[in-house]
Amino acid sequence: MPHNLQQSLSVVSLISVGKHPQSGRERRAEQDGRAVELGMTLAADALTVLHAGDPEQQALRSYAGMGLKSIRVLQLDPAEDALAPLGEYLQQNGTDIVLTGVRAESGESSGMVPYQLAEKLGWPIVPRIADITAVKDGVADVLQALPRGQRRALKVRLPFVASVDNAAQEPRQSAFGPASRATMDALSVSAETDAVRAEWSEAPARKRPKRLKVVKAKTAADRFKAATAKSQGDGGKVMQNEPAAEQAQAIFDLLLEEGVLR
Repeated sequence: MPHNLQQSLSVVSLISVGKHPQSGRERRAEQDGRAVELGMTLAADALTVLHAGDPEQQALRSYAGMGLKSIRVLQLDPAEDALAPLGEYLQQNGTDIVLTGVRAESGESSGMVPYQLAEKLGWPIVPRIADITAVKDGVADVLQALPRGQRRALKVRLPFVASVDNAAQEPRQSAFGPASRATMDALSVSAETDAVRAEWSEAPARKRPKRLKVVKAKTAADRFKAATAKSQGDGGKVMQNEPAAEQAQAIFDLLLEEGVLR
């Protein structure tokens, strides 16, 4: 789709360290990669790619491999809150459009950063965009991604924050040469410690328990029939006069058998 854009447009794409869903290996975050791809379409070499964290993270090189000359990094400790430094940087540098992923692939992954950043800056936010087709006279034409492949055309006045959906253009492949040549422009900033996050504990996610077998009925008649049908009694047992401990043990054994408990 053709883009009608201003030459002096200031675009910032925020990036984070992604995590592969199976291996847990650090990588380029899928949605953040799309935010960089859209930013390169809008601003070309004038795009600023911004990360808050450790400039030595190797996963940042996979963004640089998309053809970036440099990545700007606000150097922060993992325990520090990145919201205030990001907001100050964007205000001081006259940013027109801020592009982010919908949510990060590691850390809190709450998806709240674009909303909190827009609130701090006092800018509008457009969630889950698929494209920005034109920017003229301080107004951007935005395509918002809707369910089932639908799109909504919006007009948004600059400056604004937008989160980029999976429906946006896929990021280009990362090449080793540009990735190794890009510079990490680290800026030393101060930030407050995230006291709430400091109290959290992280653990690997556990597999969800297996669901009990439930009769699925599509109509009201089928549901009524299933509710009033007599039990087949296959492998079951009716316990009425047994001691409570024996009844509890039978329930426990059933849950183990069905895989609810491990």
